[in-house]
Amino acid sequence: MKYNFDEYINRRNTHCLKWDILKSDDELPMWVADMDFSAAPAIKDALQKRIDLGIFGYNIIPDQWYDAYISWWDKRHHLKMKKEGLIFSTGVIPSLSSIVRKMTSPGDKVLIQTPVYNIFFNSIINNGRIVLESPLKYDNGNYEIDFEDLESKLSDPKTTMIILSNPHNPVGKIWDKKSLQSISELCKKHNVLVVSDEIHCDITEPGYEYIPFAVIDPDCITLIAPSKAFNIAGLQSSAIYIQNKEIYELVNRGLNTDECAEPSSFALDAAIAAFNQSEDWLYEMNKYISKNRKLVKEYLETNLPNVKLVESKATYLLWLDLKAYSLSSKDLSDKIREKTGLLLSAGDAYGECGDGFLRMNIASPEEILMDGLARLKAGLE
Repeated sequence: MKYNFDEYINRRNTHCLKWDILKSDDELPMWVADMDFSAAPAIKDALQKRIDLGIFGYNIIPDQWYDAYISWWDKRHHLKMKKEGLIFSTGVIPSLSSIVRKMTSPGDKVLIQTPVYNIFFNSIINNGRIVLESPLKYDNGNYEIDFEDLESKLSDPKTTMIILSNPHNPVGKIWDKKSLQSISELCKKHNVLVVSDEIHCDITEPGYEYIPFAVIDPDCITLIAPSKAFNIAGLQSSAIYIQNKEIYELVNRGLNTDECAEPSSFALDAAIAAFNQSEDWLYEMNKYISKNRKLVKEYLETNLPNVKLVESKATYLLWLDLKAYSLSSKDLSDKIREKTGLLLSAGDAYGECGDGFLRMNIASPEEILMDGLARLKAGLE
């Protein structure tokens, strides 16, 4: 490999959310969606050039930023974006919260397909809207959409928005075209706006591709960013893509009212360098995650047969079924952390149907990954 993903980088005492909430130096965090890999060299070079300039004032959005997104999504995801549909934003979640405020009314129901990214709940509840869950169907280690339940809940007149996770976090599912088309048809039928969070779209198993919801539905709102794939979440750089002009104007006005459309001195250059110069780094990173995914599967089959690994083709997050242990997710995560220092995400944070599951972040050097698996075994034993 051209890039060294086995390198250990000590992130302790760097104001790092992942590592600096630990109770002791013996603990190992494998929870929040943050990679322990150094960023691509082109990104670091772009940031260094900006630092060398020595002035960090206000910024405008250059054509290169628009061109980088347009070229990337055309080449990799077969979506031909237009410049007038792209909006810079400081993050997917600030964007989502702003969109919930602007595009729904207090007391409206916003549908999510659980288990799903826990911060979706916050963006809904904190803005005075009601969470409406449509649990995915779980069978023999695989998740599918319960379309009967989905339509029943979309047909509620108070349901005005659905937040789609595509690919799905935490179960790692890449939704196929037929499923996305069915979602679109139901939402059109019941006049429900689709907001598609596609932040994990570039982290896929080699040979697999995700389908942008905007390919299916030109009236959706798409949330995208280089932050997960290129490990630059701390730079506050993302985008919103909207093809419908009326929706664009409403969302754009809301983002500016909420002051989350102003780029930092680093956000633009990092995104441009990621999309224009770092595809080879991403290719190798995805191969490394694929290797880690296989290592986990083999380790669990050999050492922890009662832990079922949910099959995933996207994200660097694994969804572990520990229902055989007859404990709640919180008890499982607490006891494992207490006994071994391993910190995993409790599944019930992603909805009630996530109870009995744990989420594991495998975007770490192999040495750290194997340490985590050994701790998981010790904790469960």
